[in-house]
Amino acid sequence: MTLLGRLLRNRRAGDTHLAWNLPNLQGPDQLTLTSRDFDDGGPLPLAQCAKHIGGADRSPQLAWTALPPATAQLLVVVEDVDVPLGKPAVHCVALADPSGGPLETGALTAKEPGPGVRVLRSTIGRGYHGPAPVKGHGPHHYVFQLFALSAPVPDSPSPERARPRTLLPVITGPVLARGRLTGVFER
Repeated sequence: MTLLGRLLRNRRAGDTHLAWNLPNLQGPDQLTLTSRDFDDGGPLPLAQCAKHIGGADRSPQLAWTALPPATAQLLVVVEDVDVPLGKPAVHCVALADPSGGPLETGALTAKEPGPGVRVLRSTIGRGYHGPAPVKGHGPHHYVFQLFALSAPVPDSPSPERARPRTLLPVITGPVLARGRLTGVFER
């Protein structure tokens, strides 16, 4: 696998197609997103990585500054901008109740999501899927994005069934505030 990683070293999705850059998810960057598990731009702990590389596949704890009072729902999107594909790989999409407070470690797990959390479909499956980049490909940046929505995502068509690249562009706003946090992992 190290050879494959080296061969693909210069191929990366980039951040052009991040949820952050979708026209319908634009809004003021007023939220500061933090985690007690890692610092912005710092390494993601192995516990937050995929099980098949020795991790626990547990989503990190996420906290944010005060939400706008009119926030109806939170949208959480985690994307790998360094995957050797045309677009970032979506590692998690979830909706959360804004009154629920911070998301504790493991709250984005499909089998047992945290209180007020609805895990949706990602590129890989439902719920949080931790990093497991190809060996030798270099550092991968995982962008955790939080959007404070003024209206809940409609239940029809079912957000749980929709693919991320189909669901994200049709979420209507406006987005009241947003924030992001980046973790790095390399094999």
